[in-house]
Amino acid sequence: MKRKIVTIDPTLCNGCGLCVNACHEGALKMVEGKATLVSDSYCDGLGTCLPDCPTGAIKMVEREAAPFDEAAVAAKQATVPAAPALSAPPMAQGCPGKMARTISRAPASELDAQRSELGVPSSLVNWPVQIKLVPVNAPYLKNAALLIAADCTAFAYPDMHRRFMANKVTLIGCPKLDEVDYSEKLTALLQANDIRSVTVLRMEVPCCAGIANATRQALINSGKMIPWHVVTISTDGAILEE
Repeated sequence: MKRKIVTIDPTLCNGCGLCVNACHEGALKMVEGKATLVSDSYCDGLGTCLPDCPTGAIKMVEREAAPFDEAAVAAKQATVPAAPALSAPPMAQGCPGKMARTISRAPASELDAQRSELGVPSSLVNWPVQIKLVPVNAPYLKNAALLIAADCTAFAYPDMHRRFMANKVTLIGCPKLDEVDYSEKLTALLQANDIRSVTVLRMEVPCCAGIANATRQALINSGKMIPWHVVTISTDGAILEE
């Protein structure tokens, strides 16, 4: 089958090993001082390793490759000691984004009381919000500050509207489930509009790196120098990095 998969230029690889650490599927390892793709079937094609390469040795290419074998990856990871769970032990091996966990919260009645006192209004200023559905020439994109958010972030982070959506045009998507290359749509959007800034909001799970990678590629493709930064949200709703 033809799909996107990682390729490594050994002449550019400096052997730092950052990509190997970034790849949670174990598709990469160091061989004679160079990063090497272990097996096509271990690479999910989401490019989590791309941002960590300081020399640009890693790229995503579309070629004939074996399909991603999630079961094989899970079986391989099961032989490696697991990192401590954030709360309850994971109920599933494999992709960290599928690991089930319970998050302790205040009783619903207490949370409802807090929300009614706050009376927080919506900060959404545009519709539609799905990246795939937003028209490239939508009037609200002119001179806009963009928030490009993985859709799970709105459910994980409790102050989403005030902290991130206020005074921004919101675009959402899921790089794991949407079978589309966001970089193409985002490139067209950036080229057609005078965007002031871009904030990318992603979850901590590895598959969510896809939305940051697509934005980064779109910025490169657009040829515009637009300020941008990435904010990472933990699965229990904390800001890990910004």
